[in-house]
Amino acid sequence: MESEAQISVDTIKGSQFWPASTLYVVATPIGNLSDITARAVQVLQAVDLIAAEDTRHSSGLMKHLAVETPMIACHDHNEAAACKSVLERLAAGQCVALISDAGTPLISDPGYKIVKSAREQGYRVAPIPGACAVISALSAAGLPTDRFAFEGFLPAKSQARQKRLEQLVESSCTLVFYEAPHRIVATLQAMAEAFGEQRKAVFARELTKRYETIVDGTLIDLAHQVAADRNQQRGEMVILVSGVVSLEEDRSSEEQEADRVLRILLAELPAKQASMLAVQLTGLKKNYLYKRAIVLSSEAE
Repeated sequence: MESEAQISVDTIKGSQFWPASTLYVVATPIGNLSDITARAVQVLQAVDLIAAEDTRHSSGLMKHLAVETPMIACHDHNEAAACKSVLERLAAGQCVALISDAGTPLISDPGYKIVKSAREQGYRVAPIPGACAVISALSAAGLPTDRFAFEGFLPAKSQARQKRLEQLVESSCTLVFYEAPHRIVATLQAMAEAFGEQRKAVFARELTKRYETIVDGTLIDLAHQVAADRNQQRGEMVILVSGVVSLEEDRSSEEQEADRVLRILLAELPAKQASMLAVQLTGLKKNYLYKRAIVLSSEAE
């Protein structure tokens, strides 16, 4: 027999097939309630049960969305019991939605055991995408996004934290971390020590909320800024660190900047004088800059 969930959701979505015995992994807002998707609301209203990280926390969102679906708690301390309850519902042909306190479940949140067990037993697991702090921070940070690694929360103990950071020093992709308010200053300082004070980074706080902050700079600058402002030590935080730049990439960047400086100077000065001034402005060798000045002058003729 079809469950009420299948019938009601099929009615809402029309031609889309929503089978019974499905676990829906539903993303919820990370701050701004308007970020909930219409599809997420439809699923939450239609399923037979919602497994929530904290039912007290999620009850406010459910009330706001006019969702009256029963909820059970699913967190790190009861995930085994919650998993059993969810699997029993799925076995009975019912549909269940899995949500966390904010954002996409399983991303530094509970739910892995439930999803893994549901798939192992042959039940369909369907993602209902939406807000995610990792992706939101990446999209606005201005750091490379073609490759990135999400590290979640670093170890709480300083020695273990430093060891993990040292393992990541040579990573060439953008690194993304979550951090708790009471550790944010120590973590930024530890990152500056491990990755180098001048490594580029972005500090994102309270994304989509009233006091949203996204600041970029070097790790040491960010460490000083956050340490000096208690307000920046509150809320939900994401730290993004640029990957290590190879010597070849670094050299290419320096050469591009040298050409830019030389072109400006060559508009008013002969090659020799332009190259001498460029030495002071770029710190590169005089012979190299003079040769580039000659080449650029020839190209301009």
